[in-house]
Amino acid sequence: MILLTAVALTALAFYYVFHVPEQAAPAPEKSRVTFLQERKEVVYENLRDLNFEFKAGKFPPADYERMKASLEQEAALILAEIAELDAVRASSPEARKGQRN
Repeated sequence: MILLTAVALTALAFYYVFHVPEQAAPAPEKSRVTFLQERKEVVYENLRDLNFEFKAGKFPPADYERMKASLEQEAALILAEIAELDAVRASSPEARKGQRN
């Protein structure tokens, strides 16, 4: 009887862990621009946090400058890619049709 109960509980535990409900829907897909906008906000927040922690004395100046330069470079790359994607989108035939109307 104990063995049967243990097997039943194990089976129920596996079902609970691995069952995918019918109502589960996939998340909407993000565009590259949306992803980059979110990443840009994260990098900016990291820069603000880094500046605050440096002013609080948690980082030596050399480390602060190195991390700041790295984050600023990442932000510049993100902004450049966003600008490039916006330029491509603006020059697309669909965008030109919308400008004429």
